[in-house]
Amino acid sequence: MELEAEFTSEPFRGEGAPPEHAVRARDAADAAGLDTDFGPLGTLARGPADDLFAALPSIARAALEGGATRVTLQLRRTDDSDAVPPVELNSALSRLIADVERELGSKLRDLDRPEKQRAVRLLRERGAFNLRKSVSAVAEELGVTRFTVYNYLNRETD
Repeated sequence: MELEAEFTSEPFRGEGAPPEHAVRARDAADAAGLDTDFGPLGTLARGPADDLFAALPSIARAALEGGATRVTLQLRRTDDSDAVPPVELNSALSRLIADVERELGSKLRDLDRPEKQRAVRLLRERGAFNLRKSVSAVAEELGVTRFTVYNYLNRETD
């Protein structure tokens, strides 16, 4: 059986070098001989089930010893043609959106325009827009179009 594991470690850092806890977790997966894809908010590790199961404790330990306050894991079979689509790290995006909503004191959809712009800035700073399809997901949460989110992002870089 072939498996894919998505592991995310927090706290997230959107800009600059990845946090030490994320690098250590990825290095532990690499050392176990797993195929990895490293992203700003999480890592995917793929391999035979026995290899992946054996590596999970060392991956979690490496992240926590590297300063992580939380490690989240999702497992998926990759050898099953009826399996769900590949993991896209969307749980990380959901957590980032929830964090920004708590910080701003309201659901993104209920914010006024300046606060929506601020929410987009905060999400950008935390690396949310490095995730696949994140602009569409954030636009939906804000109740605006993707074009509007891109305008907010462009406004920040001008």
